[in-house]
Amino acid sequence: MPKASKTSASENVEMEGYEGHLEGFEGGYTVAFEKYTADADLSEFFKGLPDDRCQSPHWGYVLAGKLTYKTSSGEETFEAGDAYYVPPGHTPVLYAGTEVVEFSPTEQLQQTIDVVTKNMEAAG
Repeated sequence: MPKASKTSASENVEMEGYEGHLEGFEGGYTVAFEKYTADADLSEFFKGLPDDRCQSPHWGYVLAGKLTYKTSSGEETFEAGDAYYVPPGHTPVLYAGTEVVEFSPTEQLQQTIDVVTKNMEAAG
């Protein structure tokens, strides 16, 4: 059976305010070990997706800190010790000092990452 950890993940992404270690599993899911080092509302980077929101569901666990997901019906904040599910149609608000482990369908996640990356590059 496949496994992954923060140190063994095959994809590593570091940028200002974010550190991610991702591994794709057979069966179409990606696990992401993420750490946020700055507060950030990332809504602007989802422009171009349907409703300008992430279209991938996520299942996760907050190891430290907190994060908020904004949807058309409001906001929900998850804190250290919380397991969560967030359906498609959201944008994240990140807080410095937060660490999460999150599982997402690889195809939907990649479609979102492609748009977010393009928008971040355009913003400089």
